[in-house]
Amino acid sequence: LALRATLHRPAAPRPPVVIGCHGLLSDRTSPKQIALAQACSERGMAFLRLDHRGCGESAGRIEEVTTLAARAEDVHAAIRLITSRPDLDGDRIGLFGSSLGGAVCIAVAGMVQTAALLTFAAPVRSRPLVEPPLPSGLDAGHSRMRSILKGGFDLTGLLPRVGRILVVHGADDEIVPLAHAHEIFAKAREPKRLIIQPGGDHRMSAESHQREFLSAAAGWFQRLMAP
Repeated sequence: LALRATLHRPAAPRPPVVIGCHGLLSDRTSPKQIALAQACSERGMAFLRLDHRGCGESAGRIEEVTTLAARAEDVHAAIRLITSRPDLDGDRIGLFGSSLGGAVCIAVAGMVQTAALLTFAAPVRSRPLVEPPLPSGLDAGHSRMRSILKGGFDLTGLLPRVGRILVVHGADDEIVPLAHAHEIFAKAREPKRLIIQPGGDHRMSAESHQREFLSAAAGWFQRLMAP
């Protein structure tokens, strides 16, 4: 499948690269990704915003090609692209994922070494994404999630292999329970950091939370990856 992505590349020679992984029903135009890409670029780091298969401008029908393993392979393809380019530092690759994208990043980081990892609202297992009930008003989207996400997943066994991770989660996330963030943080290796946003929802709707996230995220990648 042909995948589309947008690379934000700073003027710095051979910059490290963060790969952004969007949520189940999103694409690379996610405002969080665009804002984080700009912040990373300002700090001398490149950022690759990826459309997973079946999403945005990438090939495939989302209902037919969406599994956690398939999306993880999309990230591996992005890693191969980065390591093939002499103008990018393939030894310093970070991962950012929101919601299902966070689970994808954990899956990849549990198998290959990454310089830094950041998850927002990431589920450890697929159950909260595909089983009812959800609050009123989310039923239609929830039904589509169940029809799209093929197969279940459980990342519990990979968490002890994952480190260099910043975990961000809204305390009132209506889709992925806060307990998932605590589980990720408890089982991951150092260095690690946990940010719980009081009253925060799954979309990070509050502007104050968005500002907090952007500052902490860019700082985390800069601390662990920047020249």
